[in-house]
Amino acid sequence: MELTRLLSDPAVFTFSLYLMFMLLIGLWMYRRNESLSDYVLGGRRLGSWLTALAAQASDMSAWLLMGLPGFAVASGFGSIWLVIGLAVGTFVNWKFVAKRLRVYTEKLNALTIPDYLEARFGDNWRVLRVFSALVIVVFFLLYTASGFVAGGKLMNQAFGFDYTTGLYVAALIIIAYTFLGGFLAVAWTDFFQGMLMFFALVIVPIAAIRSIGGFDAMVQTVGELKPENLVAFQATDGVGMALVGIISLMAWGLAYPGLPHVVTKFMAIRQPDMLRKSTVIAMVWVLVTMYAAVFVGMAGLAVYKGDVLGDAPKIDPETVFIKLSYLLFDPWVAGFLVAAIMAAIMSSVDSFLLVSSSALAEDFYKTFFRRSATEKELLWVGRIGVLLIAGIALVLAHSENQSVFSLVAYAWGGLGASLGPVILLSLYWKRMTREGALAGMLVGMFAAIVLHHIPAVTSYVYELLPAFFLSLLSVVVVSKLTREPSAEVQRVFEEVAQR
Repeated sequence: MELTRLLSDPAVFTFSLYLMFMLLIGLWMYRRNESLSDYVLGGRRLGSWLTALAAQASDMSAWLLMGLPGFAVASGFGSIWLVIGLAVGTFVNWKFVAKRLRVYTEKLNALTIPDYLEARFGDNWRVLRVFSALVIVVFFLLYTASGFVAGGKLMNQAFGFDYTTGLYVAALIIIAYTFLGGFLAVAWTDFFQGMLMFFALVIVPIAAIRSIGGFDAMVQTVGELKPENLVAFQATDGVGMALVGIISLMAWGLAYPGLPHVVTKFMAIRQPDMLRKSTVIAMVWVLVTMYAAVFVGMAGLAVYKGDVLGDAPKIDPETVFIKLSYLLFDPWVAGFLVAAIMAAIMSSVDSFLLVSSSALAEDFYKTFFRRSATEKELLWVGRIGVLLIAGIALVLAHSENQSVFSLVAYAWGGLGASLGPVILLSLYWKRMTREGALAGMLVGMFAAIVLHHIPAVTSYVYELLPAFFLSLLSVVVVSKLTREPSAEVQRVFEEVAQR
C-alpha cells in the first residue's frame, strides 16, 4: 500500500490519533518516575477506577477481541462455559486475593511477586525469588509473543501491511511507551484502553446482529451453518466427556491468583478498602465484555458463513471483529474500533513487559550482581529489561500461523499452575513452608509444560486443571513434611490476617 494512500485513509488517521495519545501519556509519566517503586508499582497511589480497569484490561488482552470471538466461531454457545469460569475466577481473585495481597506486600515492603514470596517465607536462600522470577519470565515471553502476533494480524487485516512489518510497527509502539512511562503510564493507558474496549465490544455485536436482521435471524443462520454452535451442552461423546469439557473450560478461572500482571494491580491501589468499589467495577466490565465478545464471534459466523469455517478458512476467525468493524461502520468510526484491538494488545503486553523487566531488575540484577544498586540504576535496568524481553518475544512471534488463543492458553496455564496455588495458600495458610512453596511451583510448572505436549491429555482436558491440583497437593504435602515456619513469619501472618 502506498504511503500517501495509507495516510489519507480516515481509519488510519483516527487509529494514529489514538496511538499518539497513548505515547503522550508515556512521555508525561516519564518525568514522574524517580525510583523502581514508581516504575514498578506507581508508588502505590492508584484509585478504584484506575485499579479495576487497569487490572481487567491487562488481564483480557487481544484474546478478548480476537481469540475469544474466534473461539466462539468454532464453539458457539459452548464458549459460555469459558466465560463463566473466567467470571467466577475474576470475582474470587478480587474478593479473596486482592486486599490481603495488598496489605501483605506493603507490610513486607515487597514490589514484585518474587519479592513477596521471599519475604513471606523468610527465604534466606533466595530460591523462591529466583524460581518464581524464572517462571514469570518464561511464560510472559509466550504471553508477550501472543500480543505481538495479534498486532501483526491487526496491521495486516486493517491496513494492508504484510505480517512482519505490522508485527514490528505494533511492537515498536508498545515498547516505546512502556520503556518511557513504567507502571503509571501502563495503568493510565490501560484505563483509557479498558474504556475503549468496553464500548467497542458493546457497539460491534449490536450493529452486526441488526445488520443480519436481528437475534433470531442470527440464530437461524448459525443453526443452518453449524447447528452444534447453538447448544451449550453437547453429549455426542457421552455425558461424562461433555462434563469434562465443560469443567476444562471453567478451569481457566483457576489461574487468576497466579497471574502477576493482574495481581500487581492490587498491590498498587492507594488504600486496601478502595478495593471493594474496584471489585464491582471490574465484575461489570468483565461480564459485559466477555459475553459481547462471544456474540461478535456468533455474528461473524452468520455474516461471513463458510468463509470462517474449515481447517483453512478464507477469513481467519480471530479477525472477525476487524472485518465487522470495516463492514458496518464509517472509516472514521472503524479506525477507533480497530484501535480497541490495539488497545487490548497494548494493555496486556505493556504489563507483561513491565512485570518481566521488574523481575530482571529486582529479582536477578539486584539480588546477584548489585545489591547496593541505586533506585535510578534499577530503574534503568528495568527499562533495558523491557527491550530484552520484547526482543526475544518478537523472535517467537515471527510466524503468522500461530494462534493468539493457543499462545495465551499455554502461558495462562503455566502461570496459573505454577504460581496460583502458591500465592493463594501463602495468603491463607499459616503452616505453609518455604519448601512447600518451592515444591508447588516446580510441580505446577513442569506438569503444565509436560501435559501441554501430550495430545492424548489436551484433546480432553485443559492442562491447567490437573497441573493446578498437582501443585496444590504438593504444597500441602511438602509443607506438612517439613519444619513449620519461624515464629516471626507466623507473627507477621497473624498480623496481616487480622487487618
